[in-house]
Amino acid sequence: MSKLVIKKKTNSKGSIKRQTGLLDKVKLAAKTNQSEENFPKFRAGDTVRVHVKIKEGDKERIQPYEGVVIKIGNHPGGKSFNVRKISHGVGVERIFLFTAPKVSKVEIVQVGKVRRAKLYYVRKLEGRAARIERAADQSMVDAKVEKKK
Repeated sequence: MSKLVIKKKTNSKGSIKRQTGLLDKVKLAAKTNQSEENFPKFRAGDTVRVHVKIKEGDKERIQPYEGVVIKIGNHPGGKSFNVRKISHGVGVERIFLFTAPKVSKVEIVQVGKVRRAKLYYVRKLEGRAARIERAADQSMVDAKVEKKK
């Protein structure tokens, strides 16, 4: 485990403390919580059901959030994915981290056929135009579910 190093840097206004090694601590904590390998392989355009842990008072429950993956982001802090769904006629997007402890599991509901990695154009579409075409071979979903078990 890396040590937290505090370096002092002085300027005309006085002494300023800086922390280095903090990002290493965050990455280590994320690796111990959960890793990307626990989730099935999915891409943009796939419909997924994300099971999210929600704490209400003393109780904790799991709520499924189902929608279309519009983006998978690879950031230095960790990978994330955006899921979009239509709730009561309003588009709702939610960002999930692969390493977040609140995400208990991810299920692939349907494999979509798209030609883009980022589906931002779906935000402007409404109704039937916003539908994602299903992939011709839906057995990929069954294979991914079997592999997970």
